[in-house]
Amino acid sequence: MVEPLSLVAVADALSEPSRAAACVALLDRRAKTAGELARTVGVTPQTMSDHLAQLVHAGLLIVERQGRQRYFCLASTRVADLLESFSEIGAMRETLRPAAPRVPAEMRHARLCYDHLAGQCGVALRDALERAGRIERRGSEYRITAEGERWLRAVAIDPDALRKSRRTLARCCLDWSERQPHIGGALGAALLDQLVARGGVRRKAGTRALDAGPAADLIALLDACRT
Repeated sequence: MVEPLSLVAVADALSEPSRAAACVALLDRRAKTAGELARTVGVTPQTMSDHLAQLVHAGLLIVERQGRQRYFCLASTRVADLLESFSEIGAMRETLRPAAPRVPAEMRHARLCYDHLAGQCGVALRDALERAGRIERRGSEYRITAEGERWLRAVAIDPDALRKSRRTLARCCLDWSERQPHIGGALGAALLDQLVARGGVRRKAGTRALDAGPAADLIALLDACRT
């Protein structure tokens, strides 16, 4: 759980221009490594590592681990709101260098992450379910809400059966191309199975890339499958 922000710690952390710029660079909601932030802001990796440690300590950033990589992102929407309120943000953004990952278009659009949907489609699906109030993030996992329970049963997914699985129900899986979370675990696998069964997604032999239409079409397809 993220600790309440300390006014003194936050003010001290953001008083250094490079630390403030690193936070602003994360307003696009895409998690970034220390090296990417160092290049974006224009400081050495060691300097950025020191800055990031202070930002995490102040409660402004959190660390997401994906394999050997450590990704940094804003700790909450409250932090984003705080940063957006600064009048200097517009000018600061102009000095940042892009740090977009180089990913083949078909892999970035839709791909398998073990047995669940990843890429732009996976992130869009998670975002749509969150916005609709069907799932809520709780740390490194997602909780299915009462509305989510009703919706899942309507699209032929039994949440009770998912809970009986030995695996995590709904894991927050950081997407390595989009740097935003998609849904892993039993729920993520069930959602992909439904999309494949309904013809919205097709697996391709010899690759993790998936043949899928626009992300919005996949979400609409699930909603149209209500039983």
